[in-house]
Parts: sequence; C-alpha cells; structure tokens
Amino acid sequence: MAQWTADRWAENGFDSRLIEYHTYLNYPVAQSLSFSANGTMREVNLEEAVLEEDPTTGWPNRVPTFHGYSFSGQAEAEYVYVGRGQQADFERLVELGVELEGKIALARYGGPFRGLKVKNAQSYGMIGCVIFTDTGDDNNVTEAKGYAAYPHGKARNPTTVQRGSVLYLSTYPGDPTTPGYPSKPDSPRTGIEAVTPQIPSLPLSWVEAQPLIQALDGYGTSGEEVNRTRWVGAFNASYNTGPAPGVTLSMSNEMKDNTTAIWNAIGIINGTSQDEVIVLGNHRDAWIIGGAADPNSGSAAMIELSKAFGKLLATGWQPKRTIVLCSWDAEEYGLLGSTEFVEEFIPWLSGAAVSYLNIDVGTSGPDPDISATPDLREVAIQTMKKVVYDDYRGYNNLTLYDVWYGLGAVTGVLGSGSDYTAFVHNGISSIDMGANPGPSDAIYPYHSNYDSYHWMATYGDPGFNTHKVMCRYLTLLAYELATREIIPLDVGNYGVQMTSYLTELESTVQEGGDNYTSLDLSPIRSAIETFNASAAAMSDLIASTSPSDTETVNRVNAKLRDYSRGFVSQGGLPNREFYKHVVFAPGLDTGYAAVTYGGVTEAITFYHNATMAQEWLDAMQDPTTGLAAAYLEGHILSQDAGVLPKDKLASKMAAASAPYPGGPQAGGPGQMNQPQQQGGYVSCSRRPQGTNSADCLHSQANNNINHIIQVKVLHKDKAVHPALPL
Repeated sequence: MAQWTADRWAENGFDSRLIEYHTYLNYPVAQSLSFSANGTMREVNLEEAVLEEDPTTGWPNRVPTFHGYSFSGQAEAEYVYVGRGQQADFERLVELGVELEGKIALARYGGPFRGLKVKNAQSYGMIGCVIFTDTGDDNNVTEAKGYAAYPHGKARNPTTVQRGSVLYLSTYPGDPTTPGYPSKPDSPRTGIEAVTPQIPSLPLSWVEAQPLIQALDGYGTSGEEVNRTRWVGAFNASYNTGPAPGVTLSMSNEMKDNTTAIWNAIGIINGTSQDEVIVLGNHRDAWIIGGAADPNSGSAAMIELSKAFGKLLATGWQPKRTIVLCSWDAEEYGLLGSTEFVEEFIPWLSGAAVSYLNIDVGTSGPDPDISATPDLREVAIQTMKKVVYDDYRGYNNLTLYDVWYGLGAVTGVLGSGSDYTAFVHNGISSIDMGANPGPSDAIYPYHSNYDSYHWMATYGDPGFNTHKVMCRYLTLLAYELATREIIPLDVGNYGVQMTSYLTELESTVQEGGDNYTSLDLSPIRSAIETFNASAAAMSDLIASTSPSDTETVNRVNAKLRDYSRGFVSQGGLPNREFYKHVVFAPGLDTGYAAVTYGGVTEAITFYHNATMAQEWLDAMQDPTTGLAAAYLEGHILSQDAGVLPKDKLASKMAAASAPYPGGPQAGGPGQMNQPQQQGGYVSCSRRPQGTNSADCLHSQANNNINHIIQVKVLHKDKAVHPALPL
C-alpha cells in the first residue's frame, strides 16, 4: 500500500518517494481468557463473529483481537472492576479499601487512552488487565433500546472488540526503542519499560464482559457508592468493585517482538517559496483488514486531493508554498511513522513548515469535527463556508460551516492520539479534521473487524457523500494555505485562547485548595500581554502590506511561519520531555484529551505539588530559560528580521549532520540527559547515554529536501537517488 499510494500521487504530478524506518513492533501469537466461578470454569470468547453479510469479517488472514505493545505473560487471580481505569478511579478504590495488589483489573473502555489504564493498574500492583466495551457508551442506539445489531441494524454487534495500542502515549509517542531520534537500521536502542506495560492485557467485547461484571454483584462496593464518572454502564448489573471470593480470571497473552521496516509515502509539489511548506498527512495502517473509516476514509481523501492538484499542475500552475503529502505507517502502534519523520527532519521542518493538516478518520458519520491550534481556526472556519454540504440528514443548500455551526461551532484543543502530535510539539501550527456519528447514528465499530466497506456503505456513509465533503474541505484548506500571498495564520487568536486557558487555570488553582492559594499567575498574564501587543502590531502590518511589496510580504511570512516555535520549551513538560508545547499537551492521565498550561496544571492536579507549580511559574519570568522564551517569543512578530537565508538554514542543518556513534556507552541505555542547544535547535532530552545533540537530530545537511530526505524517488521501472531541487 505504501508503493501504491506513492504511485497514485506520482500519476497526479507529485514527486513521490518512500522513506523507510526500522521500528520495534510486536504481533499476536496466542491469546486466551478463562473465567471461573462456583467451581466451574469456561473459556471466554475473544473472537469477533464472522458475518455472512460482511465478507472481510471471514477472511482467513483476519487479524485476531489483541493489544499492540502488550506484554507477553500469564496471570490468574480474582479480579476487580476499576471503572475507566483513570488515576482518580484507582485513588477512589484505595480510599474505599478495595484490595488491588495481586488482582487482575477489569476496566471499561472510554476516557483515557487504553495504555494508561494498563499503566495505572500496573502501578497499583495488579498483575493483568482486561479492557471491555460497554454499551453505556452507545447512547440509545443499543439492542436493549430496540435497535437491531450490525449487520441488521445500527446497534453495535455484540462481539465487537476494540483492538489498539497500550503504549503510554502521554509519556512519548513513536518507536519506544528510539526516543527522540529516528529509527534507522544502525540506531542505538533503549529498553521499552518506561513506555510499555509489564503486565499482560487483552481487549474484550461487551457480550463477553457482561457476565464478568455481573459476577461481582454483591461484592465490594456498589457502583452507586463508588460515585465516579461513568463508572456504571448499561449492563444489567450493579457494577460492584469486587473482588468476589473464588471468582477468578486466567489470562494468557503471547506476543512476538520484531524490529521491522515501515514506510512513509511522501509526495511533493514544489512551490515558488521553497522555505515555506504545507504538510498534509493521513496514516495508512489499520488494526484490521477493512479500516474503512480508520484510516481509509482519510486515505481516500488524500488520493482524491492529489487528483485535484494534479489537474491544476497540468495547466502550468505552481503553488506559492511547497505542498508535501504524507501517508504515515504504524500510526496505530503509537504514531510511529509521523514521529520518526519529525525526529529525522526537524531542522528542515523548523526552518520551513508553515502548518500541518491531519485527516485520520475522515468519515465515520456525517457530523464534522475539527481541532486546531488557535492560529489556524479562522482560516479553517472561513474555508468551511466555501464547501457545499448537500444531503446532510436530508437537508440541502447547506455549507459545511452551516452544519458545523448548527452542531455547536466547537473547535477542539489538540491533545494527542493522531499524527499531528509531533508537529504541534515542535511548534508547527496544526489542524485535525474528520466527521463523526451523531447520537442517533449507527455505532462506529472502532478498531473492529466491522470497520469495513460493508459497514461504511450501509451505515457509516451511504453514497459516500460525507467522504466527498471532507475531501473538498481538506483540499480547499490546503489550497488556501499554499497560495495566499500572506500566510493566513491568525496570530491574535493565540492571545484570545491563552486568556481563556488562563481563566481555566485560575479555577484549577482555586479548586486545588489552600496549598495553592499563594501561587502567582502574573508571569502568564504578563506574557499574554506581551504576546498580544506583538500580535496586534503584526495584524496592523499585515493589513497595511500590499501583495506587490515582495520584501515586506516575505518578511511577514517568515515571522508567521516561525513565531509558534516560541511556544516550545527546551526541556519539555515534567517527566515527559517529548511534549514541549507549553500551552497545550495531552493530559498525563488522558493520553487523548488536552490539558492547557500543562506544566502548572498537572503540578496541581496530577503531582499535587505546589512547589513544582511555582517553579514553572517562576521559570516563565526567567529570560534565560526555554519557558520564558516560549511565552515571550511573541516578540518575534515585531522584530526586524528578514527571511532566513538558505545558507543560514543549511548551516543549521549541517550542525545536525553528524553520524550516529556505534551505540550506547557504558552506563546503560535510556539515561536521561539535560537538553542541549545545537545549531539553533533544541536537541532531544531523552536519549541513550553516549549520544550527543547532533546524534539525536541525525539529519542530512542541505537546504534541498532531496538531500535532507535521502530516499528513493519512485518510478515505474526503477528506483534511484537523484537530488532534484524542490
């Protein structure tokens, strides 16, 4: 599929190629689960039903149910229901006196990223984790409410199982054996214990989980008394904690470890301003054979987008900015393809990337959904007004904006969970887009065999109308960003949103109690004021600049391209150096959902450490630290700096071109190191001992992307390594 994707882009006029990485992945060998109660034992079915109506569900090479990066091992013990497996759920169980150590966790999907459920269970001394789907998350579209189950209706098929990765995503994404640097054949490797579980885990369907929950009725504390968010689901049960005497689970999970090649497909249209680049991405891998929604609805949009730009190229058109299409591999395991790419090419991206546009699940229902950095919101919203959305729930004469506005006009904050992550945390403006089911629509069988063409054509998007709408939107937004004389980034909205986030932080401080009443938030207020003044000056300059004033346009565009790098801290957030954006990041105990002002907020809510919170606030006043630079970097907007000369960009890249040493030195891999400044770029702060800053960046030194990316250009008859200019 990597080659096929690159070939399609090449047919449409893109300079296409593959980039190869060698990453650690593991694959299922054998999984089993048995349940014992009242002296009897039965096997729990881990497979999804084969459906005659849905051909791909019965293919002999269909993928079994498993968790990527799960631990190989066995466990047998009584089990405890732990709700959604959040840190607060476990804290509540401890408060109630529920015995956890040596037990198996039974957790419900929803809320935090699945890997964090396993992480929390392990941290409380539990020896295994089973994660199940609950129909309580399906609104009213359930068999109990009178809906037929798939394939005969919109309700979830009872045997649906959600596969997925259990990487500790909120610590860092990417190949867990090469944190902070790209996974090449000769790359030094670290251990994986810091970001992958050391207890086995398995996913489970609701029909198999229901009797396990029911077996705990009357034992431990009732769900009502536990009184935690979404603790009680839709089963005919009290959702007691357990454990129940003599009621046990026995689980076995055997995985095979591999270091194997993955491939990103890349397609390029050269712009007239080669130091301004728009990157678009969608991942190509899926947990199952189908993947009609995740990721193929987005992949289809990327192919169709290439056709549209191909027709423009055929007329002799050339965009102002270079357009780079990316089809990422191994996203599902933990954003591997995109993270390795960013780690390898961060010098080039830092000097050229204007924005990153991500489409993952392009369509799983008809309702549009976008999340974006504040500066992309205005152009994203205005572009919606140009996209016709006919036949939306039977209505015509609507635009995408009309539909989005009618649904509440919400633009989300970027946390993690898809391929925008590495771009955001290197200061690149980003947007994530897709379309989801509404409350009464068919239940989307996420990461299940039933995410198939048959499901999509029958229930998800009959007629593929929403596919077309989202493709038009992605294409037009890319066109706007690539062709406007002045980059359409709304710097002023960053100040608006930061002010809103500050209000939320003030509430967090108040809710934290007496320990936090002395915290001084004035450094953030001052930084926002400084930023707003610079943003206002930039807006005035943009308004007064004539498109024909090339010198000023270039100077403005360079500042618009670069200013958001200032929100990136040198050392990253506490105990997770990958996440460097100081305004927003995935929550430590969410993985998906964003937390704002994470360094301060999570010092209060997660670490319960007032001293840590004050240290972060104090750092914002210190101009010698990355944090101060991150908040005060708004001054870049009013500096009299021109476009970064290509020879200067090349010299910065040259500083990162040293080859890897043979491997880690004595002292063990994975030792934490302080961040270093190298050639104008902040190096990775977590790397094997014995590698230096330049080793971590590991990039070819040239301002020509074909020198930076030493990969094969794809031809039908051969693959060569030319050095074509952008």
